[in-house]
Amino acid sequence: MSCPSATLVVWTSGWLHGAAAADDVLDALNTWAELHEVLADDAGTATALDLPGPGEPPAGPALLLAALRRSGATGGRLALPVPGDLRGLGGKGPLSAAALRAGEAVVLPEVGVGIVPETVAESVIRWTVYDLPTAAGAEHVPLSEAEHGLTEAMRSAASTLVSLDVARHRPNVRAEIDDLTAAAEHTPWPAGMPQRALRVFQRAADLAAIVTVASSDAPGAALSASATQARADALRPLSDAVRRARCAAVDEAVRVFSNRVLGP
Repeated sequence: MSCPSATLVVWTSGWLHGAAAADDVLDALNTWAELHEVLADDAGTATALDLPGPGEPPAGPALLLAALRRSGATGGRLALPVPGDLRGLGGKGPLSAAALRAGEAVVLPEVGVGIVPETVAESVIRWTVYDLPTAAGAEHVPLSEAEHGLTEAMRSAASTLVSLDVARHRPNVRAEIDDLTAAAEHTPWPAGMPQRALRVFQRAADLAAIVTVASSDAPGAALSASATQARADALRPLSDAVRRARCAAVDEAVRVFSNRVLGP
């Protein structure tokens, strides 16, 4: 499975360049939650984008789309921060802190904002729009490099599972992985989504499922603190490969939509 931020970046880019309708974007977001709310984190950002600010009732996502259109947005980036890696979020500040808590964000350097989703109630996601402190760019990873990284990570995943002795503690490990990867096959993407990016998304989902299963304790099992740390260290390269691949796939989709030639 990808994440709400990836859906927003890709579908918004497709919409901005004529590959999708606004209703298509909203429908895609509804695969993550039935209700979406939008607020600006501060009064300045609220005024600049004509969005509700702190203390005001939230708006719907259609207002956010209109704001991005007015501001001249042409795409965006996916950020998947982890402790120690906040690149592309403009340094320390409210945006970085919120993105780190959520594990994801949409970054729009040309608009000067970042957008972070947070589940605030059952089937309700709130998108908070933050000021982007600086326009510092994130590391660009070519899709071919990210795909190669996934291939290498998939090769090492088997030995990692063996070293962690996952199968002994989880006899149905293959079924657990299959259940997690099945959800990724139903993620909607716009027409014209580059096939190579789709392939990378699916392979990243496969590896992410392996990491999820390997990093969780079997029912009734418990690891010592040292064993838990050793497991986290062993799985970190696999998780990093997933993050890089997902961001690269989103970048490729945005690039393709941005270069799309519109008909008369």
